[in-house]
Amino acid sequence: MDMLSSGKEIPGKRERNRLRNHSAILNSARICFQEKGYENTTIRDLIKKTDLASGTFYNYFRNKQDIFAALLTDFLSGLNENLTRSRRSAVTTEEFIHRSYHALFSATAKDPLVYELAHRNDRAIRELFGSGILELIMMSLEDDVRSAVTRGILPNVDQEYLCAAFFGVAYETSLVVARRVHLDPEQADTEVDRATNLTTALFQGGLRGLAALP
Repeated sequence: MDMLSSGKEIPGKRERNRLRNHSAILNSARICFQEKGYENTTIRDLIKKTDLASGTFYNYFRNKQDIFAALLTDFLSGLNENLTRSRRSAVTTEEFIHRSYHALFSATAKDPLVYELAHRNDRAIRELFGSGILELIMMSLEDDVRSAVTRGILPNVDQEYLCAAFFGVAYETSLVVARRVHLDPEQADTEVDRATNLTTALFQGGLRGLAALP
């Protein structure tokens, strides 16, 4: 394919059609999952939301589970990348907490449907990935917490309990963010800031007490 001076490839017509069809299917899935719920949505429902033929649809996905996996994989990969970058760039305790939660709540507000689907379909996630959403995100959190303790950003306390506390608050608070943004999408930025400021203050105050523990 030809190359622009910027170094970016120009996709050909076939590739553009492929990307367009793939995107159309995922968008239809979002609409159907939101309107009917994941369990009640059928492949026929998904196809009807697009202008694609049934045969074309099956060129991209074998079943509803594959679509769910694609939506969730995009969400989790972007989320984990942003979380890791945010935590590892922090140089103070407040930055570590604030940047972590802001990245998480921003991703949730940007895609509240996928977050709620993941929460309600943990069994399906385990079947697709071999573990639940908790395990998928917790692994990177544990690595970053260990690094932050080594760098002196976080107190040297029981890291398993600390990660569980971080994640428990994040998991449940994100559900509130997702629900509120669903009800009022225009308030997304406000909800992200509100949730981030509350959780940051909560943990920053608590960590001062943790540092005094034996």
